[in-house]
Amino acid sequence: MKFTKATLVVSAAAMSLGLAACDGPTEEAMEDTGEQMESELDAQAEAMEDAGAPEAEVEAMEDKADAVEDTMEEQADTVGEEMDGNEM
Repeated sequence: MKFTKATLVVSAAAMSLGLAACDGPTEEAMEDTGEQMESELDAQAEAMEDAGAPEAEVEAMEDKADAVEDTMEEQADTVGEEMDGNEM
């Protein structure tokens, strides 16, 4: 599970770097905030797992982390682009 998760994170990071050149500073900052929030929630999930929490609770925390990042990225793609004047 950890290998798969790490692989997904690395893949997502690589893809976001390819798109980063198109982002304005506000949009990029919003995306960075979302990634930071996801990292913090993932760390909490890891701590829960290490403490012996039930797998369902750990997975719920990981799902929450993914949802937070996805939401922030969607907001960055709309609000951030508008604020940067890069509307598509």
